Amino acid sequence: MDLKKLPTEQRNPDTVSIDEVSTLEMLQMINNEDKKVALCVEAHLPQIAAAIDAIAEKFIAGGRIVYCGAGTSGRMGFMDSAECPPTYGVPKDRVVSLMAGGKDAVSQAKEDAEDHPEYGVEDMKGISFTKDDVLVGLAASGRTPYVIGAMEYAKSLGAVTVSVTCNEDLDSPVNRLADYPIGIYAGPESITGSTRMKAGTVQKLVLNMLSTGVMVKSGKVYSNLMVNLRLSNEKLVERAKGIVAQITGAQHQEIEALFAQTGRNVPLTIFMLLTGCPQDEAESLLDREHGHIKNALAAWKADRA
Repeated sequence: MDLKKLPTEQRNPDTVSIDEVSTLEMLQMINNEDKKVALCVEAHLPQIAAAIDAIAEKFIAGGRIVYCGAGTSGRMGFMDSAECPPTYGVPKDRVVSLMAGGKDAVSQAKEDAEDHPEYGVEDMKGISFTKDDVLVGLAASGRTPYVIGAMEYAKSLGAVTVSVTCNEDLDSPVNRLADYPIGIYAGPESITGSTRMKAGTVQKLVLNMLSTGVMVKSGKVYSNLMVNLRLSNEKLVERAKGIVAQITGAQHQEIEALFAQTGRNVPLTIFMLLTGCPQDEAESLLDREHGHIKNALAAWKADRA
């Protein structure tokens, strides 16, 4: 392996004096590099959109999103998967993360674990990965053996594969194994090879788009409101009531009464307020449309046309 050839290992000519300048100048250097990231991601929006459409199709049909990575890349996956249940109300087993070295490696680096492709295969088998799931391989360099092993296993089952790398070479090992390769290079890091910086930010932005896009397309969002958020504390209960009020225009007492009736089911409460349907009919329509409020509203209107 020749690290000199990897884009993520290149030296940044604009930060060679970062250890000699003032603190403010150091931060200006870092900030100037960070500014480049969003523009680099923008150039790859068509590839990201194609991946979202493919993932959403599988997710709506009941498949899982599985992130797989090592080091910073793996931690980005864990962060994104952890946020999906509270934000969108999806069960925690619908968006899953695999990390080289296991969950302990999220908080304490186990760098040697990424060198073993067989570990990636073992972890995929450990979650009973199937062709109905989608694997998103995360590797800044585009060549992490652990991720390659997982990607090869997913391909052998006929599953959809996506890569999120910081290597624009679509022939790099991880990108080559992806049905939907997303390789975004934002230039060399401020500190050579420190891919927790710009490369990590690239992956965070892309993962934000992937998960958000899939949840929007699967009806977990109404307009730009989180109608499936998990009501795990009083702040979130009050937020949910506000969301219901914004969508329906209902008054506080009416929302309180329906919350008590529906067991704080936000989509059901919204649908009943918008349509006047009795609860059993509303539940049936929402179940038929997999909880997608706007699709259920369209079906309700069609039934009455």
